[in-house]
Amino acid sequence: MPQKLKELLDNPWFKGFLILLLAAFLLGHARRCSRVKPIPTGDNAKWSKLMLVIDQIEKNYVDTISYKQIIEKAIPSLLESLDPHSVYLPPTDLQRADESLIGNFSGIGIEFNVPNDTAVVVSVIPGGPSSRAGLHSGDRIIKVDERTVAGVNLPQDSLIRLLRGPRDTKVSVEIQRNGVNELIPFEITRGVIPINSLDAALMLTPTLGYIKLSTFSLTTHLEFLKAALELRAQGMTTLLLDLRDNPGGFMEQAVLISNEFLKKGDMVVYMQGRMRKKEDYKARGTGRLKDVKLYVAINESSASSSEIVAGAIQDNDRGTIVGRRSFGKGLVQEPIRFSDSSGIRLTVARFYTPSGRCIQKPYTPDYNYDILGRYQRGEMRSADSIKLNDSLKYKTVAGRTVYGGGGIMPDVFVPIDTVGVTDFLIKVNRKSLLMKFSSHFADLNRAALDTAKSLEDLEVIFNSEHLQHQFLLYAASEGVRPKGDEWEQSGFIVLQQLKGLIGRYSAMKDDAFYPYVLKIDNLVDKVKELEGVKEEEPEEIKK
Repeated sequence: MPQKLKELLDNPWFKGFLILLLAAFLLGHARRCSRVKPIPTGDNAKWSKLMLVIDQIEKNYVDTISYKQIIEKAIPSLLESLDPHSVYLPPTDLQRADESLIGNFSGIGIEFNVPNDTAVVVSVIPGGPSSRAGLHSGDRIIKVDERTVAGVNLPQDSLIRLLRGPRDTKVSVEIQRNGVNELIPFEITRGVIPINSLDAALMLTPTLGYIKLSTFSLTTHLEFLKAALELRAQGMTTLLLDLRDNPGGFMEQAVLISNEFLKKGDMVVYMQGRMRKKEDYKARGTGRLKDVKLYVAINESSASSSEIVAGAIQDNDRGTIVGRRSFGKGLVQEPIRFSDSSGIRLTVARFYTPSGRCIQKPYTPDYNYDILGRYQRGEMRSADSIKLNDSLKYKTVAGRTVYGGGGIMPDVFVPIDTVGVTDFLIKVNRKSLLMKFSSHFADLNRAALDTAKSLEDLEVIFNSEHLQHQFLLYAASEGVRPKGDEWEQSGFIVLQQLKGLIGRYSAMKDDAFYPYVLKIDNLVDKVKELEGVKEEEPEEIKK
């Protein structure tokens, strides 16, 4: 480097001049590369910034853009920022959601379990596609449209998608049947299959009826009323309406069911939102069960429409709410469909019980883990662990105090049942031994189960086949054995569950399942106690 140039570069004044010159160049370049974009203001420009970002991505982003992928990811995030129940549903998810609410879907008409990585048909819907084709309870599904689905760890949802399809389309199924060496092929034409929201309806005592609803679909009220009137004809004067684990559904169905118990003019529920005027829903006085004594069972998974029914009955002092604090979903979603078969469920209002309660729980950061928090706080075991908000007190028609702000608090608390829970029972459940053994037992006793028409017929089978002894041998072969007095503590629970599961493989189906499992339900025991029903001692458990 020439000496004069070196001296010039070493000069501090010249260095400062170069720095200023470089800064001016960079500033000018930056201004050309990031022009300031004005953001419109005012009521007509609420979404302008978002549109501005989209416009800049469109015009300037470096790579080719997958618009569909970006939109599919952006919409759920946008809705999640509103509340936990406003959701986006892609076409497949929307179809499933509609099926559960409408009360039917297109499929082959079977119910199955997967006890050992192979789907086993539990029941065939009478008159449905599979029934007409010749499928039987106990058949194992090996192939669907030449695709092997047994022993390959195929997710249950994937198998359901293979079996379902548009109405009048065909699906090929290959079945393994007990006593037949080769696979049996069937070609089944899919049809419309009803989804029942009524799981059970039976008499627990000569006067106490029991109805369990799993959801609130378009057909729920009709299913419920038909069952209730049949039970009434059998002598029912008191009803236990079981809404435990019922996540809700159509609000109108909850109003219709509540109307069956309330007198004319009684408030059932009202709703109101920013863009929805207050709308009252009152009983019409046309109910056919207004003189029936009523208990409503709820728990931490009873939500939405279940809470509407429970709130209407509680606030009008029409019946007794039993169980544990409900979920706490006091929001009303409106379905909005798009032309690509996707859609959203958008929260448009809150609903309020007759006393004015909004039972929506707060949107806390751990909202999705609230149920776990209830376990940790001891709320499932003791009502004293539940924190009630004294600032949200309301009065029922009779002047009783009830609380808002997070679900329906029952009138009679029933803790989660831990009686009889031993290490043996835990291991049995962890290994799904009850499900596996019930399928195994049904295979060995298929002919007898197919002709069983009553619980007495089932008991003959269980006794003649030494059910208890067979199960203990089966469990031992799986490395699970009761220790000490574990069988004395858990045996009755195990046997009732087994009898119910095996009963579902019989001609009685669910009519055999619930009479057994309700014998080990502490909430049912509590209602019987409230009704003054003396329970018989459990059958002796042999060592």
